[in-house]
Amino acid sequence: MIEELLPESVVAVEAYGDEDAEARLYPEEERLVARAVAKRRREFAAVRACARRAMEKLGVPPQPVLTGERGAPVWPQGLTGSMTHCDGYRAAALVRDGDLAAVGIDAEPHGPLPEGVFDTIALPAERDRDRALHAGGSAVHWDRLLFSAKESVYKAWFPLTRAWLDFSEADIELACDPGSGTRGRFTARLLVPGPVVGGTRLGGFDGRWLIEDGLVLTAVAVPHA
Repeated sequence: MIEELLPESVVAVEAYGDEDAEARLYPEEERLVARAVAKRRREFAAVRACARRAMEKLGVPPQPVLTGERGAPVWPQGLTGSMTHCDGYRAAALVRDGDLAAVGIDAEPHGPLPEGVFDTIALPAERDRDRALHAGGSAVHWDRLLFSAKESVYKAWFPLTRAWLDFSEADIELACDPGSGTRGRFTARLLVPGPVVGGTRLGGFDGRWLIEDGLVLTAVAVPHA
């Protein structure tokens, strides 16, 4: 499903349920989750199995995916990408770094955010738009969709800046595609200086979203300027 939200140059691999839950880890990866609980280990292994299948599709030998600053994945030379997981779903999206500057993906269960979370992640303008969207009678959980979009924006932002981006530092506007209530696009206006890509400082990111099979999926692909 996530592949529908990304350019053709991106290879996306997904897994559902317990698929890949017992996937083999490299010793370097094992050390990263040596003290993790079983659920965390299964998620860690399954999403890396997706990433390695994506590597193979790009003609890159499968190899460890370690973690760098702030837990961001460290990709093989020449690749960039993103990973995500939630209950029952894992995905990895990889692309050659000559084709795109960055990719960010996120998956969430399609349900309301836990009480109190929305107010901590949403700007006043985003809260106003959320009320208007809910007033339209849609079955979309717009609060969860906003959260997911912000996660995808951060995952695309970080490899370009190596800096933190707070929820309050990107103003996101969500919109449905014409004639559809389950897919659409979003724009993220950066409220802090954006990354420089190809000599151009970006003021924001564009993304796409999809709701299917009980999941909210969002993706951002950052082209070279």
